[in-house]
Amino acid sequence: MDFEIIAEGLGFPEGPVVMADGSIILVEIQAGVISRIWGDGKREVIAEPGGGPNGLAIGPDGALYCCNNGGFEWQELGGLTVPGGCPPDYSGGRMERINVTTGKVERLFDSVDGLPLKGPNDIVFDKHGNFYFTDHGKTYPRHRDMGGLYFAGADGSVKEMAFHHTSPNGVGLSPDESVVYMADTLTGRLWAFDLKAPGELRDHNPLGPEGRVVATLPGLQYLDSLAVTAAGNVTVATILNGGITTFRPDGTTAHTAFPDPLVTNIAFGGPDMRTAWVTLSGSGKLIKCTWDEPGLKLAFNA
Repeated sequence: MDFEIIAEGLGFPEGPVVMADGSIILVEIQAGVISRIWGDGKREVIAEPGGGPNGLAIGPDGALYCCNNGGFEWQELGGLTVPGGCPPDYSGGRMERINVTTGKVERLFDSVDGLPLKGPNDIVFDKHGNFYFTDHGKTYPRHRDMGGLYFAGADGSVKEMAFHHTSPNGVGLSPDESVVYMADTLTGRLWAFDLKAPGELRDHNPLGPEGRVVATLPGLQYLDSLAVTAAGNVTVATILNGGITTFRPDGTTAHTAFPDPLVTNIAFGGPDMRTAWVTLSGSGKLIKCTWDEPGLKLAFNA
C-alpha cells in the first residue's frame, strides 16, 4: 500500500490520536513523552509523564487519558528499536489524565480493588464517558504477570471485567457499543466480549477466561493495538508479519503489509474517515495512507 511518512526519528511511537485540527498526538514510549505532530513536519513535546506512556484517548472533558505501562527495557536489533521486559527503573502501571494545553499529568489510579496495575496498554471511551482499558501485564526473565480487561465508569468507579489473559493489548468498541474487542499479543488472538450494559458482560464463562474468540492468526504473529471501522471490522496492528490485519466479525481476515515488523497502531481520521495513520514503531515512523473503508468515529475529540 502506498503511504506518506509524516514523522520519523520517534522513540517507539504508539497511541496516535487524530485531533480536530488535523494534528496527531502520540506517545514516544522509549522517551517517556507525549508529542504532537503537525502536517508540516513540526513536532513538539506536550507532556512528560515518564515511565511508559502507551495508549491514548480524548475523554469527554477534552483531556488526554493515558495508559502508562511503567516502562520497558530496550534493545536495538538489526536497526530496529525493540521493547522488552520489566526494567530496573520500572515506575509501576497507572492510568493518567493529561491537560493537552498545559501538559499537567494527573495520576488517576494505579490499582483496582487493591491489586496493582502492571502494564496498562490501550484505552477506548464509549459515548457515555466510560472507558475500557487493557493491562498487558509485565514480563520478567523467567515468568510473566498476566493481564486483563477493565472498565472505568464516568462516576469514577473502576472494576476488572476479565482477567488471566496472556497479554491484553488493543481495545475497541463495535459501532453499536454492544461488543468490546481485545487483541491478545502473544497468542495472535482477537477476543470479543458481548455486553448487556456498559461494563457488564452478557455471558459468564465458568471455566474462564471470559470472552469469545473471533479468530486466531496462523503461525507466529503478534497483535498490538486496534481500531474499528464504520462497518464493524476490526483492524489490528500486527507484529513480525508487519502490517494491519483486518478481522471481520465472521472470523475471516485480510492483511495489509507495511515495511516494519513492529507495526503497533492504526487510527482513522479525515473528512471521510478513510485516512489511516499507522505507527511503524521499530523504525520510529508515523505514516499515513488511504484506507479501503472508513474508520469508526470515536466518541470524543478535541
